[in-house]
Amino acid sequence: MDGTFDHVMIRVEDLEESLDWYQTHLNYEEKGRWEADTFTNVFLGPEDVHEDGALLELTYNHDGRSYELGDAWGHIAVRVPEDALQKSYDQLMSEGVDDYRDPESCGNRYAFVKDPDGHEIEIVKRDHGAKWSIDHTMVRVEDADEALGYWTRKFEYTEYPGRWEADTFSNYFVAPEDAPEEAMKLELTYNYDGREYTMGDAWGHVAVRVDDLDDAWDALMTREAPDYRDPASCDHNYAFTKDQDGHEVELVTRD
Repeated sequence: MDGTFDHVMIRVEDLEESLDWYQTHLNYEEKGRWEADTFTNVFLGPEDVHEDGALLELTYNHDGRSYELGDAWGHIAVRVPEDALQKSYDQLMSEGVDDYRDPESCGNRYAFVKDPDGHEIEIVKRDHGAKWSIDHTMVRVEDADEALGYWTRKFEYTEYPGRWEADTFSNYFVAPEDAPEEAMKLELTYNYDGREYTMGDAWGHVAVRVDDLDDAWDALMTREAPDYRDPASCDHNYAFTKDQDGHEVELVTRD
């Protein structure tokens, strides 16, 4: 199993508005598109995204439905150079992006904006990866031990440096042990107050790249991962499992 994160999927209510937002403000370009009778999937990323970098998948359903964000998913984080956080945020403000959480309010360590559908986007300082490329995706978990166990046992991930244990919460970062630093990581956020989360439907899934779909699925079943949508039910193009809290995890192969 390769295990590198391939993409993260979000649902949008106006495809053209979302495409314009990401292409204008994050300088994303279209990397691929799948047009079906009832939905459209568009894959986006920076022009010079690393070969193991994750893409953003926009899913637009043609029936005009609206979505609920919930709080089980947190944000995607995009990279800017170490010395360019304020400059990058000011650029977004000058382009008309709503002011959500500016660098000063975040101790000048990071900042946040929102896309047209309310998905939160964190801006983080990194000395690697293309500007605006996806650094990590954050999900909230109800049991940190179960969450870390899921990703280490099911997907053979390791916990990466960057653990942050505060008075009221902890953040953990997981990814394949040999993943390049430009690859996306998964941030697990655990709040100590025992709260429960609502999944919503505005966020879709994270996708994990595998070498062989059937072999990877068999390994997950042996490791007692939830059998959600097996390869046969997806015409052997992909498959889906879920983590311990119900976040969907897609398995995909990439040529």
